[in-house]
Amino acid sequence: MTNVSMDAIKELREKTGAGFGDCRKALIEAQGNIEKAIDYLREKGITSAAKKSSRVTKEGRIFSYIHTNGKIGAMVEINCETDFVARTDEFENLLKDVAMQVAAMAPLYVKREDIPEEIIKKEKEIYRTQLKDSGKPENVIEKIIEGKIEKFYKDVCLLEQTFIKDESKTIDTLVKEKIAKLGENIIIKRFVRFVVGE
Repeated sequence: MTNVSMDAIKELREKTGAGFGDCRKALIEAQGNIEKAIDYLREKGITSAAKKSSRVTKEGRIFSYIHTNGKIGAMVEINCETDFVARTDEFENLLKDVAMQVAAMAPLYVKREDIPEEIIKKEKEIYRTQLKDSGKPENVIEKIIEGKIEKFYKDVCLLEQTFIKDESKTIDTLVKEKIAKLGENIIIKRFVRFVVGE
């Protein structure tokens, strides 16, 4: 396959921030499949989100969202590189989406690296206790525990949660799409969730 549509190249560029030539080559390699093309670019280290991740983010905004019943709210801080980007509609939409996600899904941490080691150990102990009478071999139990820990990350880490508005992507994917579109590094710095009576 040597011909790929301009629409497909444009879509891949928006999702990854990679250059035109790289996107075209990736789509040819992936025979037009966008997801495989993204994987190809990631394997080659071409995606721009990864390149931008080391750049300093000293600008940004704080945004608050209050659910219509007035009993749940969230406040998020998202950082970017310039004040110009912080004032764009795209950045504003990201703030709203992330704040709504926090209010709806109650994550506990931004990313898995933020979880204290003792919390992970405690979770593993709970899973091990649940499985000790299962009669399964130790190596199988270890694999089950690792699977449960991965699910735990998806439940409690904001970046790993499925996006409430589009189940085909995670919050991490959403942020990376904005990095590609806006051309700057973007980081969800912190959040807090409020529930009346808690």
